[in-house]
Amino acid sequence: MHDPSSVRSILRVAAAAGAVLAAALAARADLDSELIARARLFPSLSSGVTAIHRDNSGRYVVLTERAGVLMFNAKGEPAGHAPADSSPTSSIAFGADMDLDDQGNIYVADRAGNAVQVFTPNGNLDHTIHIVGPTSVATLAEGEVAVASLRSPKLVTVFGAEGQVVREFGEPEKITGQEELNRYANIGRLCRDSSGRLYYSFTYLPEPTVRRYDRYGYSDFELVVSTQDYVGASMAARKTIAREEGPQHSKGGPKLHSMLGPVAVDPANGDIWLGIGGRLLRFRADGAELGSFLIYTPDEARLEASAILLESGRIVVASSALGVFDLPRPAASGP
Repeated sequence: MHDPSSVRSILRVAAAAGAVLAAALAARADLDSELIARARLFPSLSSGVTAIHRDNSGRYVVLTERAGVLMFNAKGEPAGHAPADSSPTSSIAFGADMDLDDQGNIYVADRAGNAVQVFTPNGNLDHTIHIVGPTSVATLAEGEVAVASLRSPKLVTVFGAEGQVVREFGEPEKITGQEELNRYANIGRLCRDSSGRLYYSFTYLPEPTVRRYDRYGYSDFELVVSTQDYVGASMAARKTIAREEGPQHSKGGPKLHSMLGPVAVDPANGDIWLGIGGRLLRFRADGAELGSFLIYTPDEARLEASAILLESGRIVVASSALGVFDLPRPAASGP
């Protein structure tokens, strides 16, 4: 674990910071704790979960890739779905991500449908925002919504309450000289904290990276996990990107290694949780690492998170392959 020695606008957590730090990080495998799920939630959901939230009424709202949005009450019983009807105009072709606003409206990034669809709390289609290949969505104040997508020149496009573009921000990292490949390598996901700040997590950058913005696009924080135990995976990712630059590139579009899964920010204390492979990594709001946890099903099969919901007393983790699980919440640790 590591603690920044000073407050800086950009924080980089790197094994290259020095021999002492590198030696400490090499011991991470021996410091991992284990979180074994206590139960499986919503048994009807077996696969394909991409996002999970809880609305102000206490309902769990779960997005799946192909089956749309499913809702469950506090007891885990079915309590609705979106779209509420089977109209082709309101169908979800591929649910990549979802967020809720304070009124309980449901915003779905439909990547294959080239749109963000907005549903009422009852699941009726309210309106549609058209954008090519949305990969993630986060609601903001005053009816605004932030969207990450495949083609926009900036990382984040913000739409107003009437569906108009009001601003774009976020410079992609320069990974390769090929513009289209570079933009693909910068694909990411959005989440927000209780103050309305946005966190953009880069799915494919060789070093797992999270960048924080205020709602207007000012970035004051970046967390880059390039510790010794991730060096091998980062090197493999760079080799894959280099291959995609050459004549042996994948046909039908780049095939890059996913380096960073879902990210969630604790509304209670601002802790940042990252899903990487079969681990959850926990960081304080200033970037100090607080823990690394291997996660398992009740049968002790390894879990790889596709969505994270932080609640008082537990962590709800979805796996795209295995379903949704109730994990015990570890006690606060670290500095």
